[in-house]
Amino acid sequence: MSTQLATRTPLAASPGPVPATTSPAEARPVLSVVVPAYNEQEVLPIFHARLTPVMEAIGLPWEVVYVNDGSRDRTLTIMEGLKESDPRVALVNLSRNFGKEIALTAGLDHAAATAAVIVIDADLQDPPEVIPDLVAAWRQGFDVAYARRRAREGETWLKKATAKAFYRVMQKVGGKVELPADTGDFRLISRRALDALLSLREQHRFMKGLFAWVGFPSTPVLYDRAPRAAGETKWNYWRLWNLSLEGITAFTVGPLKVATYLGLVTAIIAGIYGLQLIIRTILFGNPVAGYPSLMAVVLFLGGVQLMTLGIIGEYLGRVFNETKGRPLYIVERHAPSESPDQRQTMS
Repeated sequence: MSTQLATRTPLAASPGPVPATTSPAEARPVLSVVVPAYNEQEVLPIFHARLTPVMEAIGLPWEVVYVNDGSRDRTLTIMEGLKESDPRVALVNLSRNFGKEIALTAGLDHAAATAAVIVIDADLQDPPEVIPDLVAAWRQGFDVAYARRRAREGETWLKKATAKAFYRVMQKVGGKVELPADTGDFRLISRRALDALLSLREQHRFMKGLFAWVGFPSTPVLYDRAPRAAGETKWNYWRLWNLSLEGITAFTVGPLKVATYLGLVTAIIAGIYGLQLIIRTILFGNPVAGYPSLMAVVLFLGGVQLMTLGIIGEYLGRVFNETKGRPLYIVERHAPSESPDQRQTMS
């Protein structure tokens, strides 16, 4: 798998060197890999088989946190089997399906790493073999190393085009938050960046934006995105559209400003139209206006009003959900990882 590491001078102090070995008495891992999953029974065993040698080659104590987001297939059973066979597996089982953004948050909440956390999907479109490059960037002093897609294999031209358009729109309307282009959730974040991220407990979560919002020195790592290894994608166009709305409404009030300006422009046009009606009536009399033109104006103004109310409703609904103060998720079961020494002691 071809990767390319982009480097630059860090803007802040380096997190410091990471020891190559850890005392057996130290139970907490240095690195955590967080993997949210929903109905991924076909791909999970393949993913774990590829992840394990990659993490072992890095040479640091590690764990993998699998989050079952209310799967309806055998995903939970497979996770339990992986935990039984590998003490470095931690399991977080949510009480129902809360969505990927919330499941990812649950995994980050339960990551025990002392130094850094890696976020990756289970479908193997983001290859685990890229993780050493992310770790290398982190060791250079960057708090965030995000994987930027150089190529997107196995995706339709429409999905590529809409994804590109979304990132460009977010870069234009995101204000001071700069969302990296062609970048998903696949990344490494340091412990201090993670602690800052976990202090943000908003209900409507757009994790790509939250990763960017916390700041800290960051660098991209280029890679080629692979096709899904097995199973079917859970992201249809309707869900992608709703995720786009979450991203836009969570990080900008631009749509409200658009509604304001659209109303202003409509009022100006209506004023000009009314003025020319007055002038034409004075000069040429008052002929009866045609029915089609009247209906066109009424439907246009009604459409503008409904669209504006819809935009206001999107923001109002988010305010309503935030004021309820409900927890982001409910954990049905949490089984933390264990060091090999702990497993031997217990046995």
